[in-house]
Amino acid sequence: MTKILVDLGKCQGYANCVVAAPDIFDLGDTGKVELLEATFADDRLGDVREAIRSCPAAALTLEEPAP
Repeated sequence: MTKILVDLGKCQGYANCVVAAPDIFDLGDTGKVELLEATFADDRLGDVREAIRSCPAAALTLEEPAP
């Protein structure tokens, strides 16, 4: 199962991830990203990858299972 990892030390609260996948990401009270879903359905992978690519702080990574 694919999993999203967040480095809160890098997160700057740009919210690009929220725009790309608002059902997966949100900004918390601290202004940093919060995961609404750490794991997700395969049909959401494109949006999640876009959210990760769009993060200017490189605070998001994807942990994918070995083939």
